[in-house]
Amino acid sequence: MTCYAVGHLREVAMGPDIVAYLEGIDATLAAFEGHFIIHGGEKHQLEGAFRGDLIVIAFPDREHAEAWYASPAYRTILPLRLRKAVGDVFLIEGVGEDHKATDVLP
Repeated sequence: MTCYAVGHLREVAMGPDIVAYLEGIDATLAAFEGHFIIHGGEKHQLEGAFRGDLIVIAFPDREHAEAWYASPAYRTILPLRLRKAVGDVFLIEGVGEDHKATDVLP
């Protein structure tokens, strides 16, 4: 099942560290078949008050996503982001195309 690495970055101090992180992250994804599906962008707020940026990277499955996050290539650039951005990052599995909202009911 597709697994997504989701980042909700509430504060980012743009500067050399973030630029270096952005310049390096794409090369860390290829070996794990990861690719961006959302990377910031203009929001059209419908409800609530979402602050910050949303980043979503798709991987074929949780194993690929976990291996990417733990990889030496990503761990090398990760401190660049951690020093200059505040937010939440997590992995979450998607659902199949046949998923219905009621599938989550007991």
